[in-house]
Amino acid sequence: MSRRVALVCNANSYVGPPLARLLAARGHDLVVGDPAEGLVGELEAAGATVEPVTGVGDLRQRSSADRLVGAALDRFGRLDSATWFTGRVFVGTVVGSDESVLHNNYEGNLLAPFHALQATLTPMCEQGSGQVLLITSSAGLKPTKGAGLYSATRAAANMLARNAAAEVASNGVQVNVVGTNFMDFPEFLRASGASDPAVRARIEASVPLGRLGGLDEFAHLCAVFVDGTARFQTGQVVGFDGGWSGV
Repeated sequence: MSRRVALVCNANSYVGPPLARLLAARGHDLVVGDPAEGLVGELEAAGATVEPVTGVGDLRQRSSADRLVGAALDRFGRLDSATWFTGRVFVGTVVGSDESVLHNNYEGNLLAPFHALQATLTPMCEQGSGQVLLITSSAGLKPTKGAGLYSATRAAANMLARNAAAEVASNGVQVNVVGTNFMDFPEFLRASGASDPAVRARIEASVPLGRLGGLDEFAHLCAVFVDGTARFQTGQVVGFDGGWSGV
């Protein structure tokens, strides 16, 4: 059996590098978007054939998703899984924001995953199999104080993915979502002020599990949806947020 081919849209930050390493260790060849320095060499040393694609960080542009999927088909002739991180944080309330905030949230949080899903699902349906994981935000799972438009567009992306899952299930293609919050990575620390130990302690106290989430453990959760070992779940939206969205 030939090696599976996995696409990781952003291999430069967040869960991209650890997920790519994990998939390489599990016998995947990889298409990686804008890989971090040295990552391609690491993946190749683990036995993966790697196709890097640069300049594809902005999924609001349909060409970014098309180039990533096209690179997989051109290099390997197939695409077994794709992990897409989408989203831009523009906070603001429903009542107090002007239309520009809504448009910014729409483009980053709904248009981008629309492009990703359309680019991926057509070739997977033709192939008769495939796994797609969309990474959104737990803000789409419950009302979020001070970020109503962000929460609403994240919720829309979650429902977009669930509808896509229903459309393509008969073709053997899975679509699932993981929404995150309270993650221990630089962008969240900067945006939340959690680089300050006192602020971090207050934030962690608001998380039911009492800490921030790690990127390596998040990669292991993501892999369940894209490494081919579990093929009986689709249309699911899972929160990875220390219990914030569920308790």
